[in-house]
Amino acid sequence: MTTPAAPTPAASPARTRQFDGVICFGGEDWWYHNRGHYDMQMMRRIAPRAPVLYINSIGMRTPRIAEGAMFLTRVARKARSLRRGRVRVEPGFTVYSPLAAPGRPGRRVNAALLPWQVRRAARAAGVTRPLVWVACPPAVTALDRLGPAAVVYQRTDRYEQFAGVDPDLIAGFDRDLKARADLTVFCASRLYEDESRACREAFYADHGVDADRFINAGMSRAYPEDIAALRRPRVGFVGGIDSHTFDPALFLSVARALPDVTFALVGACSLPEGWCDAPNVRLLGQKPYGDVAGYMAACDALIMPWNRSKWIDACNPVKLKEYLAVGRPIVTTPFYELKHYEGLVRVADTPEAFARQVRGALDDPGDAEARRRRVRDQTWDAKADAVLARLAALGITPASREPT
Repeated sequence: MTTPAAPTPAASPARTRQFDGVICFGGEDWWYHNRGHYDMQMMRRIAPRAPVLYINSIGMRTPRIAEGAMFLTRVARKARSLRRGRVRVEPGFTVYSPLAAPGRPGRRVNAALLPWQVRRAARAAGVTRPLVWVACPPAVTALDRLGPAAVVYQRTDRYEQFAGVDPDLIAGFDRDLKARADLTVFCASRLYEDESRACREAFYADHGVDADRFINAGMSRAYPEDIAALRRPRVGFVGGIDSHTFDPALFLSVARALPDVTFALVGACSLPEGWCDAPNVRLLGQKPYGDVAGYMAACDALIMPWNRSKWIDACNPVKLKEYLAVGRPIVTTPFYELKHYEGLVRVADTPEAFARQVRGALDDPGDAEARRRRVRDQTWDAKADAVLARLAALGITPASREPT
């Protein structure tokens, strides 16, 4: 794979710093988000080497009553997450849901209350000299009181472009983290190329993939019952159906242009109720991460109908490698990261062109093995090893001890 140009050279470490565990401020919530996200996958690979305390997202935006049913959904699922408290979900991997307040009003509250909660949970997980990994920018306000051995900032998206956030507030957190973090990890070429020089240390480690899981699913014919019951040909989208990424107008135009095709949408949806009235579209809802590969494999083609936004321009969706590993033909709207996958993905920037490409993918699926081969060695284990090696080059290493 071609990597972004001009990498930041690792500085010679002034001293060796050992951490006895990792506190990860996650960008998602373990209990209700898809577990394929970058931070979750990385922490699961690090946990066998050092205990991990995964902090469920403390939030970047305040839920708004104007969101209607989605507001109630957000509040209810966070309340359920908070009730779980601290749970050891895997050996060496503990998940914790602290009380936190999003937005500007929460800045002072989090600076005072959050570190106390996290320190307490960390001690219970056996972590006293933490590497603090930040995938949720508001957590920067808690860093000073946590006394980290080192800090990693995960800059996987343009967080300040996320729907509903205060962009100036989040951009300020981002600047503070780049200046503070011992290492800023990027997974998207656009962000790395544009922002690496603003960091103390920058490293490009793009998304991994559970290669065996998705490749095996793609070669199997055992599909989940609900999608297997749908008429073929089946075209699928698997992932969050959200306003900051998904283009509903484009998608509906494509679905209407191909009435003989069944479109299956698999994922949580935050779009307004009633947004989809096409008779050949089925919304199957969010599925457990362990089942996702089977849903992809049940499709004859897979799509990514993204909108045009600064968020998408700088994105590198994890589902791209998952789609490739499954081996089905892929149609997507353009985004910068596709330069690494020329010849493996069909690209279209209008509804008419997108519909033509979907039809072409169904008529001529292409070389499934070439798609799988492209990502076979791009595992999450390899990505975690690369980040840990970069940290070691900076003198930041896990202490010799067994996870608790």
